[in-house]
Amino acid sequence: MKFSELLAKLGLDLTEVRADFSDGDPEITGVATLADATASDLGFLENNLFFRQVAETKAAALMIGDDPEAIALVKSRSIPHVAVRQPRLLFAKAIAFFHPPCLPEPGIHPSAAIAPDVHLGESVYIGAHVVIGAGCRIGSHAYIYPNVTIYENVTIGDRTVLHANCVIHARSIIGERCTIHSGAAIGSEGFGFVPSADGTWTKMLQVGRTILEDDVEVGCNAAIDRGALGDTHIGRGTKIDNLVQIGHGCKTAENCLMAGQVGLAGGVELGKNVILAGQVGITNHIKVGDRAVAAAQSGIAHDVEAGTQVMGYPAIPAKTFFKATAVFRRLPELNKMVRELQKQLDNLVGK
Repeated sequence: MKFSELLAKLGLDLTEVRADFSDGDPEITGVATLADATASDLGFLENNLFFRQVAETKAAALMIGDDPEAIALVKSRSIPHVAVRQPRLLFAKAIAFFHPPCLPEPGIHPSAAIAPDVHLGESVYIGAHVVIGAGCRIGSHAYIYPNVTIYENVTIGDRTVLHANCVIHARSIIGERCTIHSGAAIGSEGFGFVPSADGTWTKMLQVGRTILEDDVEVGCNAAIDRGALGDTHIGRGTKIDNLVQIGHGCKTAENCLMAGQVGLAGGVELGKNVILAGQVGITNHIKVGDRAVAAAQSGIAHDVEAGTQVMGYPAIPAKTFFKATAVFRRLPELNKMVRELQKQLDNLVGK
C-alpha cells in the first residue's frame, strides 16, 4: 500500500496536514522503530531524544511531530513524511491497521461449564474450561478465553474480551468493549476487618458490587474489589495497568489512567482524566480532582485539586517538590554552614 493511501485510510486529509511526497510515495508493508525499520516500513519520530536515529534509519516513510527542527532533519534525509500535532496517536492507528486482532471463531468449547439459565448473545466465543455461573448475561460478540471463571449474576457487555485465567466475581457489571487481561480479579472481596477487644479481627462482609463502564481496560493481575455496601465504580474509558489494586468503594470518573502497582485504598474518588504514574499510593477516602497528575511513587494523603501535579511522599505540588529537592541536595553544605555560624555565634557570646 502506498504511503498516501495509508494516510487516507487512517482518516487524514492530505490537504490539511504537512505531508511531503517530493521524494516519492513509497510502498508501506509494516511499522517499526527507527532502529529496526526496513525499506518498506513506516517509522515514527516524536521528540528530539531520537533525532540521532534518523541519520541511520532505513524507514521508507516517517510520521513526525509538527516541529520545524524535526521536519528539517527528515527533509535532509529525503524521507517521505507527514507532520502532525499528535504523531504517537497517528502511529498507534497505523499499528492497529497492520496488526488487526486475531480473534477466534465464535462457538462454545465442549469443556465449558455454563449454567442452564445463562443468557448468551449472538456470536459469542467461549473457550476451554470456562465456568459461567447462574444468572449471568453475556453480550453479543463477547470473547471469553480459556479458564475464565465468572461467578453468578454477572453481566458482560457486547464485544468485551476476557482473557485467559481472569476471574469475575458475583454481581459484577462489565460494560461494552472492555478488555480484562489474564489474572485480573474483578469484584473480589474488599479488605474489611473490624478489631475486637481481644485483639482478633472480625470480617466485615463486602456486599456491594463492582461496575466497569464501557471501554475500560484492566491489566494482568490487577484487582478491583467490590464495595462494602455501595459499589466500586470505574468510569468509561479508564485504563488500568498490571498489578493495580483498587480498594472497596472507589470511584473513578471517565478516562483515568493508572500505571503499574498503583494502589487505591477504600473510598478514593478520582475525577475525569486523572493520571497516576507507577506505584502511586492513595489513602482512604481521598478525592483527586479532574486532570490531576501524580508522579511515580507519590504518596497521597490529602485531597488534590483539579489540574494539580503532585510528587513525593507525602505528595506536594510539583513546583514545591523541585524546590525542596534543590534544598535537599545542599543539606550537607548547609549543615556545615550552620555549624560554622554556630561556632562564630558562640565565640561572640563568649566575648
